Amino acid sequence: MRGILFCWMSQADQLERFKNDQIPAFALHSRFEVQHGDPIPCTAYPYPHLQIDVVALYLLYLTQMTESGLKIIFTMEEVHMVQNLVFYLERAYRIPDFGMWERGDKYNTGSPELHASSIGMAKVALESINGFNLFGEHGASWSVIYADVDAHNRNRTTLETMLPRESSTKNTDASLIPTLSYPCFAVHKPIVFRATMDKMQRKLLGKYGFKRFLRDGYGTAIEGKARRFYQPSEVKLFDSIECEWPVFFVYLIIDGVFHGDTEQVQNFQKLLEPLLKESFEGDVVIPRYYYVPEEMIEAERLNPGSQDRLSSNEDPDGEGDIFIWGQALFIISQLLVEGLISPSELDPLRRYQPATQRPSRKSRYSSFSSSIPSDLAVQVALISESARLQALLATYGVQTQTPHQIEPIHIWSPNNLTEVYSRLGQEDQLGLSGRPKRPFGPLSTSKIYRVGGETAVCYPLFFEITDFYLSYDQSMLMDYIRNGTAFVASRWKLHGRPTMVCLIREEMVRGPQAGDMLKLLASFRAGEVNGIRVRTGLLQNFLASSCVEHLDFVVDLTTVKRGSFEEITDSTTNFRSLMDITRPSTRSSLSEQNFNEYNDRNVHEVIDALNHTDSLRGQGQLLSILLRKHGENFVVDSVNNTTVKMRMETLIRQCANLKKWEIVRYCSGMLQKVVASLAPSITGMLVRGKEVRLGVFGHEEAIIDKPVTPSQVKNLVYSTCYHYHPSAAVLQQELLISIGTFMETQPHIFDGMLKIRMGWIVRALSFYIKHTAMDPTESKDDYIYSLSPSDVQDLLLEVLTLPPLTRSDIGPSLGHPKLSPLQRRQVDGSLNRVPRKFYDSFWNILHRCPKGIKVADQLIPQDPTITEMTLYELNFALRVDALLDRITHPEYRQIVVELIMVVNTVLERNPELYFADVLDTDAFVHSAFERFLKDYKRKETKPSRTYEIELFYDQPVSVTGTYVAGAVVDLLLHQDVDYTGVGSANLDASAEPSDSDSCVIS
Repeated sequence: MRGILFCWMSQADQLERFKNDQIPAFALHSRFEVQHGDPIPCTAYPYPHLQIDVVALYLLYLTQMTESGLKIIFTMEEVHMVQNLVFYLERAYRIPDFGMWERGDKYNTGSPELHASSIGMAKVALESINGFNLFGEHGASWSVIYADVDAHNRNRTTLETMLPRESSTKNTDASLIPTLSYPCFAVHKPIVFRATMDKMQRKLLGKYGFKRFLRDGYGTAIEGKARRFYQPSEVKLFDSIECEWPVFFVYLIIDGVFHGDTEQVQNFQKLLEPLLKESFEGDVVIPRYYYVPEEMIEAERLNPGSQDRLSSNEDPDGEGDIFIWGQALFIISQLLVEGLISPSELDPLRRYQPATQRPSRKSRYSSFSSSIPSDLAVQVALISESARLQALLATYGVQTQTPHQIEPIHIWSPNNLTEVYSRLGQEDQLGLSGRPKRPFGPLSTSKIYRVGGETAVCYPLFFEITDFYLSYDQSMLMDYIRNGTAFVASRWKLHGRPTMVCLIREEMVRGPQAGDMLKLLASFRAGEVNGIRVRTGLLQNFLASSCVEHLDFVVDLTTVKRGSFEEITDSTTNFRSLMDITRPSTRSSLSEQNFNEYNDRNVHEVIDALNHTDSLRGQGQLLSILLRKHGENFVVDSVNNTTVKMRMETLIRQCANLKKWEIVRYCSGMLQKVVASLAPSITGMLVRGKEVRLGVFGHEEAIIDKPVTPSQVKNLVYSTCYHYHPSAAVLQQELLISIGTFMETQPHIFDGMLKIRMGWIVRALSFYIKHTAMDPTESKDDYIYSLSPSDVQDLLLEVLTLPPLTRSDIGPSLGHPKLSPLQRRQVDGSLNRVPRKFYDSFWNILHRCPKGIKVADQLIPQDPTITEMTLYELNFALRVDALLDRITHPEYRQIVVELIMVVNTVLERNPELYFADVLDTDAFVHSAFERFLKDYKRKETKPSRTYEIELFYDQPVSVTGTYVAGAVVDLLLHQDVDYTGVGSANLDASAEPSDSDSCVIS
């Protein structure tokens, strides 16, 4: 253990770079030379060192061994190195790595991806080491390790979301066995654990062991040993001949002992016994794997499991290398089976037990609790911005405190807390800078902090007014407060109660939302918010029952740059009612003069116009001119030293109070603002099998198919939107946050949406506004930018919950206005939503189209598509969606989707038919339109001169489906084919995927 730590300490510069940029080039090495600890060079290709599970297992065993009484860590340099290893793991939930098998995706092309096994091990390491003293039971306060509880929560939720899937290309993987069972025990929800284990046994279990994953070529007789990577289509050669690894039988024997399942132990002991070999010294050894001999491969493919396999080169004559991993586990398993060691001796932290049964750790530092009370209450401290606001709220029965009244307790912003934590793990001798300045989430801001002899609380990020503008919308802010309270209550896993600081500013009880805000505050007083138990009271009274974090790593707090929430002092009289609170003036909003002509004026004229205009829109235009020409730090008022950025921030706040949201968005876009938690929201979409695309409708899109850093998200959103519409960049960020929230709370409304195309979603919202507008001004394409963030969020939810078109043909649905079929196709097509079983249908049709399917002049061939891919993998669905992406008109895209469903229905009812030529969707739609037009003209009493295809799009699904089916049947019956030559494709097409397989995309 010390040798491994020494090797990594020699790579502290790599670790420092990785903390800020999580790319494979900066990863800690996973291979070192044994004698001197030097990295092993790999000149032929970059070695896949980025393996999150390696670092996670090290930290887990470091904690387990220290807990057992061993002394491993001796110096503060080593403590700081371990703390930085924690930083290395905290963002595992969005770091694509190469996984346990060092291969990345299953195609072995050198591409990393998110692995549930790596994330699970990182989650276990974080919760095991948080609050742990590396010097042992009697260690000092400065040898304690801290883990970000919000990062742990994100890893936990990401893991539970991904399971039972291992990654986007691996339906399941045997690496999940050591993640869910010994040694990690990452999941204690019986349903999740059983579903994942059952799926692995169903897909991977063989007579000789478990396959690592489907189509794994490692160790097979036909794998090219001289090449590190495969060709893209090569994995199909390994179907049904994957090597089987008996070491996973050993894992399940150990699992059976830990869980007291005697039957499981006996079953896998019987399976393992005939697979063991005897070394030349007479010892029992376990082979690495069993493979199919080359001469038996074809027979094995035809009848999987029928051929005898040979063991790998761990032969008994002493020439082969012992499989150390398997041999060690085999010895452990037999010691457990014979009762020579107990599970608690092998797992001193008792991770194998449910959380409620683990021994509690006595410490002054926050650690994960072994049991969370079912009646957990969130403690809420209401802090008024001023004494007069406090007096006003008291008249409504809402008791609050001012910052002065809670002294000597300080109120910190999340940025202040980040600054304090930046000292954690600093080590000048190793060149380690400490914790990266990442924002803290709601769990971390629900603690009480003691640091440098002071006590401080931290308010949540959504109360930060200098950040993104969403908190200026009172409806959004109230949603954030409700959702934040519910989030903390549901995810709290620490000792002590969570304490949330709720800041109440004077502007929050101003305007039409004042009554709603008072109702929310009254619900806090009543002790329940949306079914969540809360307690309000004096902050000082909460200290004894709160979760208290001692930040002993900060020696001198005066050297840390920080601030505190300040109380407003005003000599004016107290408010007697809400009517007394000053309303914002609307005089400046009356002028709508256009200042675009100042683009060509000199700077003095622009500043002079800025100082003499009352138009808020005009001020935004003039400031944007100065911003583009001279930058955000250009001084526009030398007397007060006011910069362009400062003036824009003031304008944003002023316009937010006046509900001028189009100006707020425009100025925020010009300043290239970024909303907090954007990267985690995108990661949440990716782990649910979605792909995110940023960009304006009709223009180039940026594709996000792997987790990205906040800086990368900012670059992508502004590079694709800023040039066309600065407001679009911030609007898409709003929508990403809302979509991330909806996807977590209501995932079913995204069924059938494989890609989250932000520009197209904005288009869908614009269509919906236009089609349901009561006022002509609302039909403008830019009208959406004038809506408040809460209105945009409500509009998004309304559009996403529209019922399927087939159900809305008759009349308006409950809660939704009546839209014509054309309007619905425009909305649904813009959402890129497809029906259930759409990708299954496309797969079945492709089996019956030897020459492929053509969509928008782009062909997807039958071969090698159906030989390289399987229905169960995400890549096939993405390939199909890539065809649909070439269609630029949403309504036509939706018609093509309906066409695919109709064609599949026809083929299912006529299994003897298939397409002899390419299935051209454009030709079918045109043929169906011609048939419809012929009947339409015959029925029309006064024929028109021209008939646009939109007339066909505006017909109910029952009508368009009839004409499409007619065109399909006509072609099938009149093509010159030999129906006896369909071959085995029909047999494959008739095989329906199991409904129990959760990885079927549609």
